[in-house]
Amino acid sequence: MLAVKSVNVRDNFKEWCDKIIMGETVVISRPRNENIYMINEAEYNALQKAKRNAEYFAMLDKSDEELNAGKVIVKTMEELEAMEN
Repeated sequence: MLAVKSVNVRDNFKEWCDKIIMGETVVISRPRNENIYMINEAEYNALQKAKRNAEYFAMLDKSDEELNAGKVIVKTMEELEAMEN
């Protein structure tokens, strides 16, 4: 991970983009600790996938808790089929 000032990135944007594409993470330091992280597309996609997975697992955990607490409605297959009509 590389840390750089925003002025440096602005002046050498292509060079920093090339480093990021090659897998480097760049932290752009800004005043008041409002830092920006630049990552390549593959890393961004991996982070988004991890976020979606975490949200999905949280939903499964909530469903499991509701099931264990008895907060369920039981229906037969015939009752479910009748609801479609």
